[in-house]
Amino acid sequence: MTEANDMMPTIPDFDTPPITLTIAGSDSGGGAGIQADLKTFSALGVYGASVITAVTAQNTRAVTAVHEIPAAVVAAQIRAVLDDLEVRAIKIGMLFSPAIIDAVAQALQDTDIPLVLDPVMIAKSGDALLQEDAMAAMIEQLFPRATLITPNLPEAARLVPHLADAAPRTQAEALLALGPRNVLLKGGHGAGTICTDLLLGPDGATELQAERQKTRNTHGTGCTYSAAIASGLAQGLDLTTAVRRAHDYLQAAITAADQLRIGSGHGPVHHFHALWPTKAVEA
Repeated sequence: MTEANDMMPTIPDFDTPPITLTIAGSDSGGGAGIQADLKTFSALGVYGASVITAVTAQNTRAVTAVHEIPAAVVAAQIRAVLDDLEVRAIKIGMLFSPAIIDAVAQALQDTDIPLVLDPVMIAKSGDALLQEDAMAAMIEQLFPRATLITPNLPEAARLVPHLADAAPRTQAEALLALGPRNVLLKGGHGAGTICTDLLLGPDGATELQAERQKTRNTHGTGCTYSAAIASGLAQGLDLTTAVRRAHDYLQAAITAADQLRIGSGHGPVHHFHALWPTKAVEA
């Protein structure tokens, strides 16, 4: 008699692809949050897993509602992913409340997986994505765990308010003193025709510059940038190389953003610009 195991099909011996986990909120409009992260992971060749911290009713114009996922469910999602998947990097975005921050910190306390933390506070529409009393919890519980934090200039001004008008290098040094191993201070909200991002950490300072692009379709740029960096870390790139590649990818996605016609407000960047260019580009 044939053994049952002999009747099972042969399973090919495939390599496990790099896996990146995003812990963030859901954007029903698809341009930011979990949706932007998973698109970025796919575009850059990594497998994406996700933990949803909040569900937003959102489009290109506004956030009209936020539903916080229970902290226990957030923690259960993290445990489910880490118990089974070989996660090589984690990106954290919208956390919303102290309870969720505590749940995330507790669930990750025994891991040494590289962590990119984007301290999301305000949506492109101006709506709040972090409760007022949650910022201190995020700094205390997650900054010391972070391989990299990626605040933009308005977020930096809230994190170190006494240095709101200081030079970027001074702000970055103060942010580094809050506990993360590295800081990427993004300059997209600055003035002038050149946008300068500053990466600061144990290996020194690195500036990344790009010409300011004339487009209103920049919804999800922060999510995309941090997700792209996490993708590089999952693929084994060193931090500086991962940041440089993510910077180039984001700039290309912004350049191609106007090829898409999504919504009537701040539209998304074109995450798949290298895979499905529009007819306008092909012409």
